[in-house]
Amino acid sequence: MSESLLFKLEGPVAIISVNDAPRNRMTLDFIDELETLVNDIANDDGIRAVVITAEGLENFSVGMNLKQLPEGIQRAGDPETFFDQRLRLIAAIENMGKPWIATLFGYCLGAGLELPLGCHFRLAAEEGAQIGLPEMDLGTVPAWGGSARLSKCVGRNHALDLILRGKKISGPEALRIGLVHEVWPLQELKQRAIDLAQELAAQPAAAVKGVMDVVIGSEDRDLADLLKAERAAVMGTFGTPDQQEGMLAFLEKRKPVFNQG
Repeated sequence: MSESLLFKLEGPVAIISVNDAPRNRMTLDFIDELETLVNDIANDDGIRAVVITAEGLENFSVGMNLKQLPEGIQRAGDPETFFDQRLRLIAAIENMGKPWIATLFGYCLGAGLELPLGCHFRLAAEEGAQIGLPEMDLGTVPAWGGSARLSKCVGRNHALDLILRGKKISGPEALRIGLVHEVWPLQELKQRAIDLAQELAAQPAAAVKGVMDVVIGSEDRDLADLLKAERAAVMGTFGTPDQQEGMLAFLEKRKPVFNQG
């Protein structure tokens, strides 16, 4: 791997860091390597949750390295193929069936927000975060799914306000409008994200995937379809070692220990 991305494991938790401090731009190499990693993580049953963060404490990411745009389009062959890779990558994260947690601190702009929008949990710094999609200032619109995912996340009114006005909001404001799940002091943020990932990784993996299969994209599916998906999730866990352990632990009045077999 190049130096644009760092990867490590803490038990069942994978930790991925953008490594271009202090700005932590998402370079062409970073996207290529992240796409490979996402595929590897999806196929590794030992990894049950992922944290995506960045080196340093200045910024999560100012977004794409715009100076590389011509080279990226040349490599891809045309602009649509170039942007398709980014859309494909974020969709793969979103639909993986394993929880991803993003940390938002400092500048989280453009792709530095669009990638977290594909994650399932977003934790922001209590102080110093500037979160937004400033593409209007460049005479264009978000190209990595940001306008679509932001509107689904926070609703039309907030999405239009943020995008059309090029606003940058703080962590507490992002929490208020539902863009992030929690805010923490900057010095604690990364560890809190890892703690959450460890908590989620300790849940029964098949049940986690089952719930995510039902909930992700649920706003675009009718109730009958969702109920079928839920039943499939139930039957997929019925009689498994984790389901048996959960029932036994309940009867024995103790905390269950999942993912042991």
